[in-house]
Amino acid sequence: MTVGEGRRVTITAIAAEAGVSVPTVSRVLNGRSDVSPQTRERVEELLRQHGYRRRAARSRVSASLIDLVFNDLDSPWAVEIIRGVEDVAHAAGVGTVVSAIHQRSTSARQWLQNLRARATDGVIFVVSDLSPPLLAELRRLNIPMVVVDPAGVPAMDIPTIGATNWAGGLSATEHLLSLGHRRIGFIAGPKRLLCSRARLDGYRAGLEAVGIEVADELLFQGDFYHESGFAGGAALLELDDPPTAIFAASDQMAFGVYEAVRRRGLRVPDDISVVGFDDLPEARWASPPLTTVRQPLAEMGLLAARTVLRLAQGEDIETPRIELATDLVVRDSTAAL
Repeated sequence: MTVGEGRRVTITAIAAEAGVSVPTVSRVLNGRSDVSPQTRERVEELLRQHGYRRRAARSRVSASLIDLVFNDLDSPWAVEIIRGVEDVAHAAGVGTVVSAIHQRSTSARQWLQNLRARATDGVIFVVSDLSPPLLAELRRLNIPMVVVDPAGVPAMDIPTIGATNWAGGLSATEHLLSLGHRRIGFIAGPKRLLCSRARLDGYRAGLEAVGIEVADELLFQGDFYHESGFAGGAALLELDDPPTAIFAASDQMAFGVYEAVRRRGLRVPDDISVVGFDDLPEARWASPPLTTVRQPLAEMGLLAARTVLRLAQGEDIETPRIELATDLVVRDSTAAL
């Protein structure tokens, strides 16, 4: 196997051509003594042949880069993930480029063009369903990838960082049941997202565990944003037999429910209990403070950044699939029936 002409040379490609492991190439680049003279000579010759630019030397001139890619940036939880990535990147002396590709092919093509120009060291995708052409091009460029909260089932060779969404949906539902609520409305996130489906499944499991049939009229399809939470809350409250509690699958939708409740002249939690999901910073300052499932967004970003940096340095990772625990945070938006 030889390194292809015209492409950015990586230590993965050098290792493949030399017939050694990626860590061995890293040891040669770092001047480590635990490499045989013959292997060192072969690797160094390939590095010279292909004009490989050593990361260590380059980092003294300009910072390395991580690309952090969202579908959209108009959500508060994006800020939390960025904060986690930035904490790691800053400590490592690595720059971060934040982009939104909006699920449009033109945006993705433009992003790829920019990516080739800046020779990034790794890419973190957030809530993304990677298209086959995009994935193929990134693999051709030998750029390490990590996906946070994947939309669909990712390829086996791409590490993912997520949260225990099913357990979070179950704990929120069990909390409302423990307060005596039996008619519990649910406002779901986008159907295409794994996290949305897992939260809905957790809600269903909680009700079914106590023998309550899930009523279709109590389910509303949202999109994680404020407007759909308002629309869902209004629709549920207009039922002939409205729910006594609403579980919204995101904090933003829960805030929309708050507004729907207010416009009907009702109060949270006196007239209806509300639970969200995410534990955004705004949740504790809402009126009343929101009971919600804490998703460790900053920690997810932090772990994704650490993982992609390890991959960029040719290190192995222990497991390609990581789920961080969610926790129910009880505040003042829920009350006993």
